[in-house]
Amino acid sequence: MEKISRKICGEHPVYQEKILQFGEGNFLRAFVDWQIDVLNKKTDFNGSVVVVQPRGSEKIERLNEQDGLFTLYLQGIKEGKAVNEHMIVNSISRGIDLVKDYGKYVDLAGSEELRFIISNATEAGIYLEAADRLEDRPQKSFPGKLTAFLFHRFQAFKGDFQRGCIIIPCELIEENGAKLRDIVLQLASNWNLGEAFVEWILHANTFCNSLVDRIVPGFPKDRVDEITEELGYQDDLLVVGEQYHQWVIEGPQWIKKEFPIDQVGLNTFFVDDLTPYRVQKVRILNGVHTAMTPVAYLSGVGTVAEAMEDETTGQFIKELTFEEIIPTLDMPPEELRAFANDVLNRFKNPYIKHYLLSISLNSLSKFKTRNIPALLDYVEKKQELPRRMVFSLSALLIFYKGKRGEEMIPLEDDSSVLELFKASWKSVAEGTMKIEELVESILGNQDIWGMDLNGVSGLTKLVAEYVHQMEDSGIKPSLEAMMREQSVK
Repeated sequence: MEKISRKICGEHPVYQEKILQFGEGNFLRAFVDWQIDVLNKKTDFNGSVVVVQPRGSEKIERLNEQDGLFTLYLQGIKEGKAVNEHMIVNSISRGIDLVKDYGKYVDLAGSEELRFIISNATEAGIYLEAADRLEDRPQKSFPGKLTAFLFHRFQAFKGDFQRGCIIIPCELIEENGAKLRDIVLQLASNWNLGEAFVEWILHANTFCNSLVDRIVPGFPKDRVDEITEELGYQDDLLVVGEQYHQWVIEGPQWIKKEFPIDQVGLNTFFVDDLTPYRVQKVRILNGVHTAMTPVAYLSGVGTVAEAMEDETTGQFIKELTFEEIIPTLDMPPEELRAFANDVLNRFKNPYIKHYLLSISLNSLSKFKTRNIPALLDYVEKKQELPRRMVFSLSALLIFYKGKRGEEMIPLEDDSSVLELFKASWKSVAEGTMKIEELVESILGNQDIWGMDLNGVSGLTKLVAEYVHQMEDSGIKPSLEAMMREQSVK
């Protein structure tokens, strides 16, 4: 069977190369490149993407073999219904292998049409590599590669302030644009590139912070033969993503004139401050994931979708979201409810198996950053404990016991944390430590929580009560009892 190409897929427009993209992976193709494709079809943006690799070059070769084309399957809940649709994305013009063709990269820096730079070099990709040099072909780090590109552009246009770039990183770190800019400036200093270049970076270029959200499982290995037969061509870069997407870009409003991505019916928009959106995502999407995991898994559930479908855990998740997390957020209630409903629909996605055990990695540190702030804010606003959140915290302590019935739980966390829980639960089993003492010891561990949680009024007592109930009656009956108690209030 032939490979996907312009030859077998009919005529596809060729656009001007306006975007440099660091990253050829599944996420950027199923998220950014898909949106650029929509933008081209619905506006006169007329822009294509040139892709370079932060690491290896295998996918660059595949992209060029396929004329930059790839097939995207979007699977999930759309307008209340389960939808599985696919399309050919035609927004990538070519890939440049930085090892073999660095000269083409330098040439691109002198392109008058190029205006935007987008990246996803993973959270670990935005860092300062002291060993990078301007003369490297290429530099080791993504910021090193970017700094070199910008310097070549600065030289090509003789410092023209009209030839800067709009840079939108998608890495999942706070203030990704600002941090990337600071590293570029540090490298400019390390490489002695001159004050004029520093001024050009600061005043001719715009570094935006951004927040991205879409689950992209990637290449469907288990169904590729079936899908290939359905498509009638081979696609080595076939990618699957969920229907839901959100891209919040923090930057000046004038960017919309050049990049009207918010005008084509996508859930992408520009804001002056994305902090509320980040907090919303962390508390509702990530926080609910973390809070549901010990409760649902210890109740005998294996995946997020199964947790949503189960009557008891599904109700727990909804009540936790709407009754205890949303009240802690300072955003318009209708926006929060809409976002939360989208999240819960995503959790129900019948096409994606999101295993609770995979979410459970480093659960304590996740609970600390995602859930404890919500718990504390709730206490401050309501002057009472959020019972469902406290129940989840209690279940987490039992989860770290490492057993579900007779089945061992493959815990993954810092070795010192695992040893602490192992020793503590062993002492409880041997009768040398009471559950109340275990709870007080764990909640007071500042290495875990960054604070002594015993100082939260009533928390230690309630956690100990819930742990006793779970140990005596089981998780599911204890969960049902807690929810009945809450429904009476």
